[in-house]
Amino acid sequence: MATFARPENALKRAEELINVGQKQEALEALHSFITSRRYRAWTKTHEKILFKYVDLCVDLRRGRHAKDGLIQYRSICQQVNINSLEEVIKHFMQLATERAELARSQAQALEEALDVDDLEADKRPEDLMLSYVSGEKGKDRSDRELVTPWFKFLWETYRSVLEILRNNSRLEALYAMTAHRAFQFCKQYKRTTEFRRLCEIIRNHLANLNKYRDQRDRPDLAAPESLQLYLDTRFEQLKIATELELWQEAFRSIEDIHGLMCMVKKTPKPSLMVVYYAKQSEIFWISSNHIYHAYCWLKLFSLQKSFNKNLSQKDLQLIASSVVLAALSVPPFDQSYGASHMELENEKERRLRVASLIAFDVEPKPENREVLSRASLFSELASKGVMTCVTQEVKDLYNILEHEFLPLDLAIKAQPLLTKISKLGGKLSSASSVPEVRLSSSVPEVRLSQYVPALEKLANLRLLQQNVESEGLRDHLATFAESVSRARIMIYPPVKSTSKLGETLSDLVEVVEKEHKRLLARKSIIEKRKEEQERQHFEMEREEEAKRQKLQKITEEAEQRRLASEFEQMKNQRILREIEERELEEAQALLLEAEKRRTKRGKKPVLEGEKITKQHLMELALTEQLRERQEMEKKIQKLAKTLDYFERAKRDEAAPLIEAAYQLRLAEEEALHEREQKLEIELSRQRHAGDLEEKRRLSRMLENKRLFQASVVSRRETEFNRIQSEREERINQIIQSRKQEREAKRKMIYYLRSEEERQKRLLEEEEARKREEMERKKKEEAERKAKLDEIAEKQRQRERELEEKERQRREELLGRSNAVPARHTVPSTMAHPAEAAPVAPASAAASPAKYVPRFKRTSAEAGVPAPPPETDKWTSGRSSDDQTSQQNDRWRDDRRSAFGGGGGGGPRSTWSSRNRG
Repeated sequence: MATFARPENALKRAEELINVGQKQEALEALHSFITSRRYRAWTKTHEKILFKYVDLCVDLRRGRHAKDGLIQYRSICQQVNINSLEEVIKHFMQLATERAELARSQAQALEEALDVDDLEADKRPEDLMLSYVSGEKGKDRSDRELVTPWFKFLWETYRSVLEILRNNSRLEALYAMTAHRAFQFCKQYKRTTEFRRLCEIIRNHLANLNKYRDQRDRPDLAAPESLQLYLDTRFEQLKIATELELWQEAFRSIEDIHGLMCMVKKTPKPSLMVVYYAKQSEIFWISSNHIYHAYCWLKLFSLQKSFNKNLSQKDLQLIASSVVLAALSVPPFDQSYGASHMELENEKERRLRVASLIAFDVEPKPENREVLSRASLFSELASKGVMTCVTQEVKDLYNILEHEFLPLDLAIKAQPLLTKISKLGGKLSSASSVPEVRLSSSVPEVRLSQYVPALEKLANLRLLQQNVESEGLRDHLATFAESVSRARIMIYPPVKSTSKLGETLSDLVEVVEKEHKRLLARKSIIEKRKEEQERQHFEMEREEEAKRQKLQKITEEAEQRRLASEFEQMKNQRILREIEERELEEAQALLLEAEKRRTKRGKKPVLEGEKITKQHLMELALTEQLRERQEMEKKIQKLAKTLDYFERAKRDEAAPLIEAAYQLRLAEEEALHEREQKLEIELSRQRHAGDLEEKRRLSRMLENKRLFQASVVSRRETEFNRIQSEREERINQIIQSRKQEREAKRKMIYYLRSEEERQKRLLEEEEARKREEMERKKKEEAERKAKLDEIAEKQRQRERELEEKERQRREELLGRSNAVPARHTVPSTMAHPAEAAPVAPASAAASPAKYVPRFKRTSAEAGVPAPPPETDKWTSGRSSDDQTSQQNDRWRDDRRSAFGGGGGGGPRSTWSSRNRG
C-alpha cells in the first residue's frame, strides 16, 4: 500500500496515473489513501480526493469501491463538515445517472436492451452457451452489453447511498431525496423486482432505527421535520406501487404508513389522509374487497366534506354517489360459509387488522375493535347524512334494491337507472382547500360505471331472493324450465346419425390425445425446470445476502462496541455532572423560595446561605408548606360557614315577596283570558253571518252550474266512446296483421322443411345409385379377373407340355452325343452352361407358381442364341475346340428353333388373340 506524506501528494499521484491511462492503479492509490488511518483529520483536499475517487469509480463501474470510500469519508467528516459528504454523494449519483442516460441514448432499442428480469442476477448458463454457439454479434447483443451494465451500476449506486445515509439525523433530507430518485428510476423503467427490494430496504432501515435507540446521530421521529420526510417517502412509495400495479406492495406500503404513525402516536395531515384513502380504495377495488373499498370512499367523503371549503355541490354529489354505489356493490351474504374454525379465526383477525388500517387508530384498543360489515356501513351512511347528498338516480336505485319488494318490476325499474348511472362520473372540478394538495391529484377520477356489473349482480340476487320468498312464485321457474325444454324437443327433435368423419378419422383422436399429453408433460417439465432455476437462483442470492449481512454485522458490531464504550464513558461523566448541577440548582431554588416567603411576611431568614444543606432546606420547605395548607383549610371553612348563613337569610326574606308576585300574576292572566274569550265569540258571529250571505249570493248560479256540468260530461263521454272504438279497430287490425304474419311464417317454415326433406331424399337416392354402380363395377372386375386367371392357367398348362417335350428331346440329343470322341467332350461340357441359358426362361415360364412376363416368354420361344461364354485360363489353349463346340451348339439351337421352338408360336398367338378379345 502506497503511503503519502500529505493528501495533496495522493491527489497528484492519481492525476499522473490517469494521464497515462492507468485508471485502475489511480483508483487503488486513492482507495489506499482513504482507508488509511493516518489521514483522519478532514481538510478541503479530502473533498477533492473524494470527487476524483468517485469519478474513477463511475468510469470503471466499481460500485463496491465507491461504497467503501464513502463509508470511510463519512467517519472522517461526520463531526466536522457533514455537508461535504452530502455534496460528494450528490455528485456520485449525478455522474451515475448521466452515464446511464448516455448509454440509453446510444442504444436504439431500449426495451430489448433492458429485457432483464433481475439487475442483480448474473448471466444464465443458456445465455453463455448461446453466445458461444451462435454467431450472433448484432445490435441486440451490443445494446444489452452497453445499456444493462450501466443501469445495474445506477441501481447499485442508489442502494449504496441509502445504506450509507440510513439512521443519520444530519442527512435525512438527502436520504429522502435518494429514495425518491430510486422510486422514479423503478417507475420510469418498469423495474418491479428492484422496486420490491427498495421497499424492503427502506422497511429494514426503519426497523433498525427502532431496534437500536441508543445510536449516535439517530433520527428522532418525534420531530415534525423528520416525521414529514419519512411520511413523504412512504406516500411516494405508495403512489409508485399503484402506478406499477404492484398491489401487494402497495398494501404493504399502507401498513408501513399506519405503523409509522402508530410509533409516534400522531395522525397525518388531511392532505396526506386523502391520498391514503384514495390509494387504499384502488387497492381494495382491484382485490374485489368491496366492503373495504366502500369504507375508504366513506372516509374520503368525510374528509372532503370537513376540510374542503371549495367543494361544489356537483362534486359532493359525485363523491356521495360513489360511496352509496360502493356500499351497494358489497355482496349481501356471508362468503365464508362452510369454512373451518381456524379459517374463520384467521379471516376475523385479518378483517380486524384491515379495519384498524381503515379507521387509522394510532392507539388501537382490543375492546374497541369491531369487524366491518354491510349493515354497519349502511348505518354509518344514514348517520353521516350521505343519502341526502346523492343524486336522485342513486337514491331511487338504493330504495329499489334495499327497501322495496318488486319481484316482477325490479328489472324494469332498475335497468334505466343503471343506464343513467353508467353515464355519470368524470374528474372533479373543484380544487381542494387542503394545503399543498389539489383534489384532482388526490381523489381518483369518479367512474360510476365501474359499479354497474356489481349492481346488476345485486339486482339479480334480489330478484331471485323475492321469487324464492314469494309463496305463489316459488316453483314457477322450475315449471317454466321443464315446459321450455319439452317445447324445444318437440320443435327440434334430436337427430341420431353417425358421423362419417368420426369413423374415417377415428385414429386422429388418439393421435391428438397423445400429442396433447406429450405437450402437457413437456410443459410440466419446463415449469419444473424454471422453478428449479428460480429456486437455485433464490438460494444463491440468499446465501450471498447472508454472507454480506454477516460481514456487515461483524463490522457494525465492532464499530458499535467501540462507540458503546466511548458512549458509556461519556454517559457516566455526564450523569455525574448533571447530578451535581441538579442538586446545586435545587438547593438554590429552595433557599430562594424560603427567603421570599419570609421576606413577604416581614421575617428574617433563620440560616445563612453558605451554612445550609439541601436536606435541611427540604425539611424547612415541607414544614412551611404543611403549615400554609392548614391555615388555608381554616380560612376555607370559615368562608363556607359565612356563605351558608348569608344564603339562608336571603331565602327567608325572599319567600313572602315571591308569593305576592305569584298572586298578582294569576289575577292578570284571568282577566286576559276573559277578554280573549269575548273577542273570539264576536269574531265567530261575524264569520257565520258572512258565510250565510255568500251562500245566498251563489245559490242563483246553481242551475247554470248543473247545465254546464251535464254538457261537459256528455262531450267527454262522446270523445271517450270515439277513442275507444278507434282503439278497438286498431287492435283488430293489429291482430289480423299478426295472424297473416304467423300464417306466412308457418307456410315459409313448411316450405323450407319440405325443400330440405326433398334435397335430403335426392341426396340419399344419389348415394344409393353410386353405391349400386360401384358394386356392379366390382362384380364385373371380379368376373374379368376370374376369366384372365383361367386363361393364364390354360397357358401355363400348355407351356408345361411343351417343356416336357423339350426335355425328352434334350435327353435324346444327350444320348447321341456320348459317341463323340473324347477330345470333343470337354469343350461341349464347358459350353453346356451357355447352352442351357436359353432354356432357363422357358423353365421359369413353366413354373406354375410364378408369373413370367411376355417379353421373356417371347425371347425363350424364338430361340435367341446366348452370348459366347467367357474364356479363362483353363480353356485358353483350346480355341479351335471351342469354335467347333460353338458351331455345334448353334446348329442345335437352329434345329431346336426349327422343330421345337416353332411350336410355341401357336399358343402364344392364341393367348394374345384372347387377350385382345
